[in-house]
Amino acid sequence: WHAGDTGTGQGMTMPTRSNTPRVSFIGFGEAGQAIASGLRDEGVERIAAWDILFPVAEGARLKAAGESMGVRLANSAADAVAETDMIISAVTAASSLEAARSVEPHLSGSPYYLDINSVSPGRKQATAKLLGERARYVDVAVIAPIHPLRHKTPLLISGPHAEAVSPLLNELAMTLRTVGASTGQAAAIKMIRSVMIKGMEALTLECFLAASRANVLDDVTASLKNNYPGLDWPKMSEYNLERMASHGERRAAEMEESAATLRELGLDPLMVESTVKRQREMGAIGKDNTVRASLAAGRATMLDAISAAKGRR
Repeated sequence: WHAGDTGTGQGMTMPTRSNTPRVSFIGFGEAGQAIASGLRDEGVERIAAWDILFPVAEGARLKAAGESMGVRLANSAADAVAETDMIISAVTAASSLEAARSVEPHLSGSPYYLDINSVSPGRKQATAKLLGERARYVDVAVIAPIHPLRHKTPLLISGPHAEAVSPLLNELAMTLRTVGASTGQAAAIKMIRSVMIKGMEALTLECFLAASRANVLDDVTASLKNNYPGLDWPKMSEYNLERMASHGERRAAEMEESAATLRELGLDPLMVESTVKRQREMGAIGKDNTVRASLAAGRATMLDAISAAKGRR
């Protein structure tokens, strides 16, 4: 692990615990914190992080998390990536290109740049082009919730440097599968997959909220079981509602990238655009204290709280 290693991976030796990489995080929210804490447990000692919220009051919680796990809190993006071997970009979807732009002038030694942001293949390709030869760009798609597995959460990776970085990430106990040598392939899988996953969440809200208001919740659930006997509808609906309430705004931003992906493929994202609206609405409703308190109280209570909060909007 040296910043000056060649992009081909030829001649590189596997890292040992006495020669772990220097890792930099750009963006230190839930995903960044989870991966950083996992890498610390794997023996990675030199971790730096920068988040645009660090200088403001909202960043206090992020900084406290970093301090608790022994991460060096950088005072700028340039400071975070100084003399680094690997950068993990974990920002909001809308900020992914700007994050790369903030570090590009300050890179040396061609570090790996792992872009784990949920954005379209076109955005990933634009980011790789922006960084050029200053970094070895890797398109990364996170395909499962980041907790509880943290750095071991399953990843898909693609791009010209995917094969070279794979053994290095495996050495850090990360779980990954290389899906192609072209930047954007991993992103395409994630974004197209999200059409179904996040769309199912939005349909869950509409279907079961209507069933609750009509006092036919159990009957509708039973009828769905007839068509999809392998699905645990009560459990799945509770999970989907909680995900939307807790992360709807972030999911809406991701679905906007799914819409962009479909447009890049020449498809009109009619269903996806509606999913964006439902996810964003539920993200706002999820901030309601009554809704927050209901999320562990069962489906019927959750739906009652959501219905009441929706009526107050």
